Amino acid sequence: MNKRIKTVDNVDFKGKKALIRVDFNVPLDGNFNVTDDTRIVAAVPTIKKILNDGGSAILMSHLGRPKGGPEDKYSLKHIVLDLNKALGVSVKVASDCIGTEVSNLATALNPGEVLLLENLRFYKEEEKGDEAFAEKLSKLGDIYVNDAFGTAHRAHASTAVIARFFNDKAAGYLMQAELENADKVMSSAERPFTAIMGGAKISDKILIIERLLEKVDNLIIGGGMSYTFARALGGTIGDSLLEADKMDLALELLEKAKSRGVNLVLPSDTVISKAFANDAEQGLAQRGQIPDGWMGLDIGPETAASFAEIIRNSKTILWNGPMGVFEMSSFQAGTKAVAEAIAESTQNGAFSLIGGGDSAAAVNIFGYGDKVSYVSTGGGALLELMEGRELPGVKALEP
Repeated sequence: MNKRIKTVDNVDFKGKKALIRVDFNVPLDGNFNVTDDTRIVAAVPTIKKILNDGGSAILMSHLGRPKGGPEDKYSLKHIVLDLNKALGVSVKVASDCIGTEVSNLATALNPGEVLLLENLRFYKEEEKGDEAFAEKLSKLGDIYVNDAFGTAHRAHASTAVIARFFNDKAAGYLMQAELENADKVMSSAERPFTAIMGGAKISDKILIIERLLEKVDNLIIGGGMSYTFARALGGTIGDSLLEADKMDLALELLEKAKSRGVNLVLPSDTVISKAFANDAEQGLAQRGQIPDGWMGLDIGPETAASFAEIIRNSKTILWNGPMGVFEMSSFQAGTKAVAEAIAESTQNGAFSLIGGGDSAAAVNIFGYGDKVSYVSTGGGALLELMEGRELPGVKALEP
């Protein structure tokens, strides 16, 4: 982590109001119940440190993508019960994030108390990085803390611009852990270092794959993007996902891997289906031999076994993106096998970092969340950090 950035451990919050950017963008079901409280729980240590110091906490976050103003389904009031439970205190709730009522609530906040502001994205100024909006928010607290790694790659008002208005600013524990774990993988990985890249598109992962080719011993490619590689190598892929304009790039990446001595591994077999449905007719095909009218929706058993073998012999593992459509039970075996092998390798002393998004969801669904070294809360932010880009939300914390 950047040595110039202060962490909350370097700050005494006694008698201070900490304005904390958290990431409470959590999934809700049709009845507005939180279905995964990982991000809420992840923010607790930072908030508790501030309260234990004798400070108070003002929490600000976004939730979902509201279109043009307040929408009940995106109100942060839906997460209050979960937040109360996680923190063990009764949180005060504001009906807005700026304005007189909010200022009054913030001013009246006593040490040990927590105030939750309403969804920042009810104002379009948040995503535009509006300075006047950021300044209004900044007046609510004495010290700014950013603990929202999941939005650190966005130059929004509450993640980047707001820091200009504070002399005192710090990274929360979650932000600190995310940066340190990413750094451990990219700067001081123990070998063999294996990266597993999945998901639908090569185009989403070009930069990270190119950077990883300079660092890893093994690069495993699975998921929808593997069919573009199979097609580029002259195979048939039926109705599988294809980025036709990325086939040359796929061949280039294979060449780069070869010239750098990186073992780039593609699936050798694939689970195929007549339709994108759990109960459609299914079969198995070798790589590049998927018949017309069929689509690949998961890696096959032979591939799962060979991927698992490489993972089990690795000392550092980075995983980003599923091996198939793991949300459907018929096509989850590949992703599950990878998660299982990573957990096993970790028990045997390897360091494993699971990139956020689908990989984090998968590792938790299959019950391996506590059996890996670190599960990131930020998919896009982690990818950009590992691509070598500067994250506006992190840069803003520098003095």
